[in-house]
Amino acid sequence: MRIRLPHPETRNRARSVWLFFALLHVGFLARLLPFILGGDVLSDLRFYREWADQALNDGVWQGIDTAWVYPVGALVPMVVATVFGSSLYQLAWFLLFAGLNAVGTAALIRQRTPSSFTAAYWWLAATALLGPVAVGRIDGLTAPLVVAALLIVAARPFVASLVLSAATWMKVWPAAVVLASLVTLRRGRLRILGAGVALTAGIAGVVAALGDIRNLTGFLSAQGARGMQLEAPLSTPGVWQAITGTSGAYFFEDEVINTMEVRGALSGLVGGLMTPLLALTVVLVAAFLAIALHRGARADALLATGSLALVSTLVVFNKVGSPQFMLWIAAVIAAGLVLDRAAEWRYPAIAMLVTAGLTTLVYPVFYDALRYELNPAVAVLLTLRNLLVVSIFLWSLVRLGRLTAKAGVPAVAGPTTGA
Repeated sequence: MRIRLPHPETRNRARSVWLFFALLHVGFLARLLPFILGGDVLSDLRFYREWADQALNDGVWQGIDTAWVYPVGALVPMVVATVFGSSLYQLAWFLLFAGLNAVGTAALIRQRTPSSFTAAYWWLAATALLGPVAVGRIDGLTAPLVVAALLIVAARPFVASLVLSAATWMKVWPAAVVLASLVTLRRGRLRILGAGVALTAGIAGVVAALGDIRNLTGFLSAQGARGMQLEAPLSTPGVWQAITGTSGAYFFEDEVINTMEVRGALSGLVGGLMTPLLALTVVLVAAFLAIALHRGARADALLATGSLALVSTLVVFNKVGSPQFMLWIAAVIAAGLVLDRAAEWRYPAIAMLVTAGLTTLVYPVFYDALRYELNPAVAVLLTLRNLLVVSIFLWSLVRLGRLTAKAGVPAVAGPTTGA
């Protein structure tokens, strides 16, 4: 049973959360002020602004008129962020980020329980630690959407699925949460599926009417053609081979898609195995979830744990290891602290905060020292980060196994008295 706080205490704690939220976002805004005043943008926003300008000024819509590295829905926030003009693109993007982060935070504290307030503080702390990628990548918009959707999907499956499907059409990873929801929520499956199919059909219809329907899935082939990125968890051995000068491994900068890859040695073989390994692991986790549900495991705990297992699968077995991927895991952990017993989630919560700090140290703080100078100290930070990511993935599998085993143990009957 979840314990709700008394009303005055609830109001005070909610105010404290929003004060922390305000301070954090004022800090973000202060850090971004030089970019805003100079008409510049942070990180990948320079590409977002360029794609938006191409659409509005040149009539070339990525994902509609031409194949694109992102799902076509990503164009929506990129174009919306031009509302104040190209020179204030950074300000508009920040306002989008802050608004959606407010939605995620409000969803976390909605239940007014001690664990919900803890989850909100935790989420804001994780966002702060991942600040550069949170405010400079589209994942900073999709992550709070996933937080909110996870917390309402059991009660409002259709609405939550629309949110998750919209987020998926901006960045693919929320599809893992859709899958977890379909497996673990018996009563809402048709509404979850129906919302996703309806939105997808609508998007496909728009692309077909305005451009080439073949561009709808162009992001799949674009991702498949990529090599093993420097930061990807399973690139770690190759990183050390390149640093130590063994086995012919080396760093390669792909200037077309702005990534640094590990090439040579076994990188080609490992890269070729990523997609089948990812697909196989997703299928196995989904099957494990179905078995756990059949054995009577708690649906809310399964939803949280299954979402974490599937999302971390997308990170661990991914050729791309971009720092913003940590937001995916953080979003699910924040929701898990509310959906499941918070005490059970102590390890991934602590591990993720450390992971977030290490991620920002690697990128953007010391990234140039790693990719251009092959600095072994930065490689140590990256290795620790990747080990923590793998450990969170393994924790989710262990947690899933425990939920399954516990569900399969019959309750012990109480003592009886003779007649």
